Amino acid sequence: MTVADRIERFRAVLEEWARGLYHGMITHPAYEKIEKEAEDTEDEFMLACFPDAFGIPSPVSYYTAELLPYLEDEFEAWERRLWDRESLIERKGQQYHF
Repeated sequence: MTVADRIERFRAVLEEWARGLYHGMITHPAYEKIEKEAEDTEDEFMLACFPDAFGIPSPVSYYTAELLPYLEDEFEAWERRLWDRESLIERKGQQYHF
């Protein structure tokens, strides 16, 4: 193994380590926050469209029922996710490390 090969190998290992460090410290937490915000926005939309699924009376349910065939797959997953999730206060508290 020549010195040039050893230097190239060291540079490759260092680059891989630096990429992992960047991903772990900067990229990954940002993706997590974006995914949680997108999930919260989707939950708010679905709750506004179908509040009667949770016993909240709404006068617009008649009109939003037309959306149900288009959101059928997402509706079941959303309903299951809301019933299994911890409270909204706990969820929002995680964002501020409470």
